[in-house]
Amino acid sequence: MTTRFIEAGDVARLIPNGATVFCTGMGLAGFPEEVAKAIEAAFLATGHPRDLTLYHSTGVGNGKDRGMHHFAHEGLIKRLVGGHFGVGGPNLMKLIMEERIEAYNLPQGVLALLPRQVAGRRPGFITKVGLGTFVDPRIEGGKVNRRTEEDLVKLIEMDGEEWLQFKAPKVDVALIRGSVADEKGNITMDREGVLLESLSVAQAARASGGIVIAQVEHVVRAGSLHPKQVKIPGVVVDYVVVGKAENHLQTMATYFNPAYAGDIKVLRGSTPPLPLDPRKVIARRAAMELKAGAVVNLGIGMPEGVAAVAAEEHVDQLMSLTLETGPIGGVPAGGFDFGHALNAEAVIEQPAQFDFYDGGGIDVAFLGLAQTDAAGNVNVSKFNGRPVGCGGFINITQNARKVVFCGTFTAGDLQVDIDDGRVTVVQEGGHSKFLEQVEQITFSGRYAQGIRQPVLYVTERAVFRLTEEGVELTEIAPGVDLERDVLAHMRFRPIVRDLTLMDAEIFKPEWGGLAGLLGERA
Repeated sequence: MTTRFIEAGDVARLIPNGATVFCTGMGLAGFPEEVAKAIEAAFLATGHPRDLTLYHSTGVGNGKDRGMHHFAHEGLIKRLVGGHFGVGGPNLMKLIMEERIEAYNLPQGVLALLPRQVAGRRPGFITKVGLGTFVDPRIEGGKVNRRTEEDLVKLIEMDGEEWLQFKAPKVDVALIRGSVADEKGNITMDREGVLLESLSVAQAARASGGIVIAQVEHVVRAGSLHPKQVKIPGVVVDYVVVGKAENHLQTMATYFNPAYAGDIKVLRGSTPPLPLDPRKVIARRAAMELKAGAVVNLGIGMPEGVAAVAAEEHVDQLMSLTLETGPIGGVPAGGFDFGHALNAEAVIEQPAQFDFYDGGGIDVAFLGLAQTDAAGNVNVSKFNGRPVGCGGFINITQNARKVVFCGTFTAGDLQVDIDDGRVTVVQEGGHSKFLEQVEQITFSGRYAQGIRQPVLYVTERAVFRLTEEGVELTEIAPGVDLERDVLAHMRFRPIVRDLTLMDAEIFKPEWGGLAGLLGERA
């Protein structure tokens, strides 16, 4: 079929009722916003298309009025299969929590790699990712609410080992995005900050007998694109929509930054050091787990402090920071630009990055600590019944050679005084993070024990590690009382033996000890 150029308003008539649609997007990166708005408008005006099954691998939206928000109408979608729901907006979360749509939460890496299996007409995706977590069918099977009944995940055994098989969907419609299309539908992604799984999704639709609808920003003459710049060949593209600039954002907050696209390298500014607070102490102690030459993944939030500490200690050049969306090297962006990197050395497709991750490519991962329990399980995906989603957390934590969870000891109005190498808890947080049992298992302590994975839990006043017997308290901060400040605020009793003090130097305004530690491990 020859690629046709159409208006956004023509898209809805191409989508059959009951179709399975696979969208690309991470935040608003790679998401065809113009196309989604047109589908929403058509549904509200005519009731068509309706009863869609919608797949997306990451969190898509800006938390309010973009991205998945446009599909958040009862009747428009009947089933949602996503890696993360946190930025999809309140209307989408309401549909899920009120049981008005079926919803599944599967690992981001699985959903990024699944289209490639569909494209090759293979029988689903087989992996160990998710074993022992809420994705395991023996626990929740990735089902988010009670309305969700069909099993998309199956436990299988091969050569005496357990694996999970994820069901391959038939993709009726692929909604993807690129930067420039030529007259034959060949598409580049030069102005995109990340490549995602766009090619795989397009090929999956083609293998399924479906259609591919691509949003781009510019159209050029046939033959004018360098063949190696073309990331999606026109032979798999059926329709192209030219989007407006306001519907073609590079990130959740940025229309276009040439540094995210790799067009320029920016000067490293003299970033002021982090203030001496719990976050900095946690980042310093976590950074002590680095080694020279390490390949690292940093989660959003508290773990981002590890990069800041490494820069302050002048050792950031000794490690390679990576992001699940594809950047390798450089400096990860934070906030609404998360998933992108400044001065990246390479940006690869998201499925290739998850192949690297799942294959043990990460030396050490620093992730957030929201809830943990006596078995060493960690929850970051569901709180008070609200299914935020796991994102790439399961792939990363299950396959990294070492995992360091980072977070304050308690949550909610915590006030800590750090002075001259000592810690004083001025006001305790109102919520315990160390529970008898987590609300949802996003990281399985039992699985980690089975593969002998080193796991640490780092807070501003105590450090724990996972052992064969359970969670062991190994270090406490100078000035902290074991019973009053630690054990009294845990819902389980950790193993306590050979307890030592955390290095007092990390609680002082100036540290300067990280380079020496890395030198010892070089």
